[in-house]
Amino acid sequence: MIYTVTVNPALDYVIQIDQVDRGSVNRSGDCAFLAGGKGINVSRILNQLDTDNTAWGFVGGFTGKELVRQLNQYHIVNDFVKISDPTRVNVKVHAQEETEINAAGPNVTNQEITAFKARLADLQKDDVVVMSGSLAPSLPADFYKQLLPEIKAAGAEFVVDTTGQALLDTLAYQPLVIKPNHHELADLFQTTFETDAEMLAAARKLLERGAQNVLVSMAGQGGYLVTKEQIYHAKAAIGTVVNSVGAGDSMTAGFVGTYRQTGDPAASFRMGMACGAATAFTQDIAVKGQIEAVLPQIKVEKIS
Repeated sequence: MIYTVTVNPALDYVIQIDQVDRGSVNRSGDCAFLAGGKGINVSRILNQLDTDNTAWGFVGGFTGKELVRQLNQYHIVNDFVKISDPTRVNVKVHAQEETEINAAGPNVTNQEITAFKARLADLQKDDVVVMSGSLAPSLPADFYKQLLPEIKAAGAEFVVDTTGQALLDTLAYQPLVIKPNHHELADLFQTTFETDAEMLAAARKLLERGAQNVLVSMAGQGGYLVTKEQIYHAKAAIGTVVNSVGAGDSMTAGFVGTYRQTGDPAASFRMGMACGAATAFTQDIAVKGQIEAVLPQIKVEKIS
């Protein structure tokens, strides 16, 4: 089983309007409430790949009920901890420019945190926990790291989609895969890369510190997968990018879902690249047919 963790999900209120006139009454066109959250995006892609998964996190209030209702419509199995504070609402205004107003998130009590950590008792050997997205302000900064000892004690794997020191702090627990883009990878070592060889050398250092696989995304330049045995490269799929939201989550889901089924890093890399591109080429998270349409473009080659 794969468990996705979204501790600070949101209802995204998406407003379509031709132009916003500041200081005036504006009337919108289309608008909708959409379930949002990086872990939820991962679950949506896993469902498209026919991979069993359960969404974990915190939800509360009428907004939390609506979020869960939408997940049920997507046929996403979920087991959220119910909290007293309402799930946040983020506002996305699509006008002459795209403007986002993201709420901080609810207060989560110690009792609610304890209830969430009790979910970890369900973990079994070879399960995978994917933790993605921002933390609610009331959660400790090392919340994800606090979960790792119990995840590893259960014989499960984990993925934390984060950057900077928070990412480095997870390496001792041997994450299944980490996914820095080439800029984030350079920032980890406080440098810039003049060549791909320098970038790949940095990725190998992350393997030495504990990561099992390092997936380096390079947007239009494709990506690399660095493992202890092999380096793989794939060019980016060709298409019109219309949406960057959720593309990275989709890449993570494609890799983890395929790896969970096959244990094949090259096949997992290929599917991750396809899922990320398919979402980038559509207005929402990609569906199965869109992923299958992109997949033939993704050619994985061994570098060394």
